[in-house]
Amino acid sequence: MRRHITFEQLHNFRDLGGYRTDDGRAVRWGRLYRSDSLAKLQGADWERFLGLDIRTVIDLRYPWEIERKGRVPDAAGLAYHNFSVEHRPYDQAEIPADVDPWRYLADRYAEVALDGAVELRQALEVIAADSGPLVFHCASGKDRTGMVAGLVLSLLGVGVDDVLADFALTELATERLVAEWQASQPGRKLNWPSYGRAPAQVMRLFLADLAAEHGSVRGYVVERLGADEELITALRERLLTT
Repeated sequence: MRRHITFEQLHNFRDLGGYRTDDGRAVRWGRLYRSDSLAKLQGADWERFLGLDIRTVIDLRYPWEIERKGRVPDAAGLAYHNFSVEHRPYDQAEIPADVDPWRYLADRYAEVALDGAVELRQALEVIAADSGPLVFHCASGKDRTGMVAGLVLSLLGVGVDDVLADFALTELATERLVAEWQASQPGRKLNWPSYGRAPAQVMRLFLADLAAEHGSVRGYVVERLGADEELITALRERLLTT
């Protein structure tokens, strides 16, 4: 099976299948995908996307991002949900070069975990209830998408090393994400040298923060999101091999 799905205009689309879990099972291939913005789909890319038989799209961006950049094209039988998990916008291109970039990003994830509890729970509920292939995405498929992927994989019982490794796979797309930003921002300087980066340390810090506050990802989901064991069980039943 392939983790990375190749598209012309998408730079960070991949399958979350194959990771082993603490009970000896594995995440099913072809059921849960993560991506950068699906608004870029057109032509051959759109046909390739349709060939994956994805039935549900979760868009984690702000409504104003969708209005400005567009959303996934309409298709028969394709359900679309917008859950804007981030509530405090910031411009990564303008992050000061002298700050600790990985601590800075982990702190932004902590804000999302606090502010976006309603939307995060909604996203988990859709993922748990959906019976067909599903993809969730933000703009670059790095931060909001990476955070949701980290939560879901942790709830499924995937080991922390694999959760960190999956997050860091975005590093393979960094050069293309930077080039895309530069092409869309003519005449503007990219001030932050770590733009587009996603080292494992960011997710390591975020998960450590959740553990310090709630004991575990499961504790965070129960205490902060108000989810119950039924939702977590549904996630595992839908997405794990038997």
